Amino acid sequence: MKILTNISQFLLGLIFLVFGLNGFLHFIPMPPPSGVAGQFLGAMFVSKYLLVVSGLQVISGALLLINRYVPLALAILGPIIVNILLFHALMSPVGIGLAVFVTIFWGVVFVSVRSAFAGIFEARVETKTSEVRRQARVISPA
Repeated sequence: MKILTNISQFLLGLIFLVFGLNGFLHFIPMPPPSGVAGQFLGAMFVSKYLLVVSGLQVISGALLLINRYVPLALAILGPIIVNILLFHALMSPVGIGLAVFVTIFWGVVFVSVRSAFAGIFEARVETKTSEVRRQARVISPA
């Protein structure tokens, strides 16, 4: 499982580093999508939204490649991957294959560091305030 995790983390980091850099340097020629997909990407490009997403991809990809702050990189990439999947599923099915592979790689790496996300999956969390209230009820028999 460790080998699969390392390979998935490396590929995920490499994919996002390369495609994130491509958002700035345009070294991989991509034909403009047509229809609604083209309008959507055009609006994101004009508003500079894609530059922010590309920057987040570069940072997250680099973090995965150097094996530092992996949970943070996964937390940043999660919403980006969801949007990539939805874009290809709803507007441009051409690149759905790579999007599915990226999702699988993300899931494999996520499972390996899931303990870092344990707190967000708790339905009810004990806070300092609730602990003080409970002790106050035990002390005062009112």
